[in-house]
Amino acid sequence: MTLKETLNSYGKEKEPFFFCISYDLKDWEVHKLSQLPLDIQYSLNNQNQTTSKNKNQLNIKPINFEKYKNKFNTLQTQIENGNTYLANLTSQTKLTTEYSLKDIYTIANAKFKLYFKDKFVCFSPERFIECKNNKIYTYPMKGTIDASIKNAKDTILNNQKELAEHTMIVDLLRNDLSIVSHDVKVDKFRYCETIDAGEKQLIQVSSQISGKLEINWHENIGDILTSLLPAGSITGAPKKKTVEVLESIENYDRDFFTGIFGVFDGTNLDSAVMIRYIEKDIDDNFIYKSGGGITSDSIAKEEYQEMIDKIYIP
Repeated sequence: MTLKETLNSYGKEKEPFFFCISYDLKDWEVHKLSQLPLDIQYSLNNQNQTTSKNKNQLNIKPINFEKYKNKFNTLQTQIENGNTYLANLTSQTKLTTEYSLKDIYTIANAKFKLYFKDKFVCFSPERFIECKNNKIYTYPMKGTIDASIKNAKDTILNNQKELAEHTMIVDLLRNDLSIVSHDVKVDKFRYCETIDAGEKQLIQVSSQISGKLEINWHENIGDILTSLLPAGSITGAPKKKTVEVLESIENYDRDFFTGIFGVFDGTNLDSAVMIRYIEKDIDDNFIYKSGGGITSDSIAKEEYQEMIDKIYIP
């Protein structure tokens, strides 16, 4: 069966299941929770996060600024040409650490965590969609600032570039939800959350959008997820063209990075965007993938620093 057919089948049976879907939807795994392989471990919506002091400093070797700037400038040309007006540009960073992927999963404190077959681990702060009580919710996260900066919350909320970027994503995801639901509303616009980012804390800006689902929505989980993917917050707008633009500029395979994982428990569905992500390459070296949203008002040096700021174990 296809991904869509598999998801719809389990949903129709109200069979609890786990799913993990790559960014381009070409690679995926769906397992009944009763048969979940031991080398897949997850944690969803962890509300009891505690800060661990027993994390070492990651030794990172990010793409150099000049290479990043070349990609940034190419993206700006695409924006000037009208092919995209917001694109989430990501890069790969080589890293070394004393920890294994399983160690990182164990010690990381995050709202959403996944350890996947010793191939990758993610510790994401961002929910993708949540379906409960015949409603669907999404929480786009767009806008990041170091919490130690003076008046950080006011600074990011009053930044016009950040406002424009966030508004674009909210509009995109509001339109996305209207494909699979009705009476779509922006319930909360631009609220701040503080997240542990290893040696520091970051403030991230999110919004809450909701829509009403049909009473038999669980029979169409496959249609819902595949209609919404890839996630708007890690692609851009307009989505289809921006995905093409990013593929030509990033010049690497995102694979499961910026895909989604989640669980349908037989009644409700919860899921996360796979960001804050470390994988093993074919030589067993660790690669951290990270990035941020680019608009016409973006400054290369600041975006480069944001990409590096997102490299941490929380």
